[in-house]
Amino acid sequence: MANPAFRLATPADAYEIAVMSRYLIEVGLRGWSWHPERVAKAIRARDTDVLVATVKDLLVGFAIMEFGDSKAHLSLLAVKPSHQRCGIGRKMMGWLDEAALTAGISTINLELRANNFGARCFYKMLGFTETGYLPGYYRNVETAVRMSRDIRRVIPQTGQLTRGGTG
Repeated sequence: MANPAFRLATPADAYEIAVMSRYLIEVGLRGWSWHPERVAKAIRARDTDVLVATVKDLLVGFAIMEFGDSKAHLSLLAVKPSHQRCGIGRKMMGWLDEAALTAGISTINLELRANNFGARCFYKMLGFTETGYLPGYYRNVETAVRMSRDIRRVIPQTGQLTRGGTG
């Protein structure tokens, strides 16, 4: 597989991101929460990064993360099945971690379906911990697991935490 490229999404990406959300994340739920207009709104929002991964100019993954004052919320992350287990999701999270650290963020939170054990393992591998369950979170149909991770780094020489890559 060719190396993926990462970039911020453009409005032209909104439809494809929305379709990926519908078939890879929202499958089995009534309605379509992340429709093209909502994705386009996220792309335009100043406090949100919509990241896409492309291989040979084909969109193969995306992530949407909203930034607050001290916390960020990962709303969505998906990689097409043909490109899963190739490090794309991990690299997207690394990109988003750097953006969050640069913005002074110390914590990233997310929710995912409780029965999505593959995703739970993926986020645990990245250092996220489960912090609670939210019954009926997904349209009163499915329970969500809330996960969180402190992204501050320890400076090797001092042992002190920093929000950025340097002290």
